Amino acid sequence: MTAQTSPVSSIDLISPDSRARIDDSIAKYPPERKQAAVMAALLIVQEQNGGWLSTELMDAVAEYLEMPPIAVYEVATFYTLYDLEPVGRHKVYVCTNIACMLCGCQVIVDHLQKKLGIELGETTADRKFTIKEAECLAACGGAPMFMVDGVYYENLTPAKVDEILDSLE
Repeated sequence: MTAQTSPVSSIDLISPDSRARIDDSIAKYPPERKQAAVMAALLIVQEQNGGWLSTELMDAVAEYLEMPPIAVYEVATFYTLYDLEPVGRHKVYVCTNIACMLCGCQVIVDHLQKKLGIELGETTADRKFTIKEAECLAACGGAPMFMVDGVYYENLTPAKVDEILDSLE
């Protein structure tokens, strides 16, 4: 008699806590529309994985939501809030849309790049920071601005940028 092994599901890559959080998102939609929770599910597993999505995790989300993997990849590659490679502990999204541009965001971008020694879209060697360009963060009244780890900082100056970044562990 041979021992049988149960097939391993990619869903097992999603932690029980993350599955519970995804289930909370799924519950907001009719049962036949659970795929509508894909954006929330991707954010949850990205957070679980240290800030980025592997192909295996995207496949797990697809299996969990019962949708084709390509549909999940389309979402993950379209929106800038998802990262498909390892990122720094702190993600800095700099708004470069028209209001921020008119209020001097290029000074902030240049200062960030010089201070951190990286370009937009890159991560510092110590994996502490990743800086990314954001099309619009909807805080035009406080331009120039950026978002760090989900927290908005407005009316930035190079000195204020230094103070914010230096305060992060």
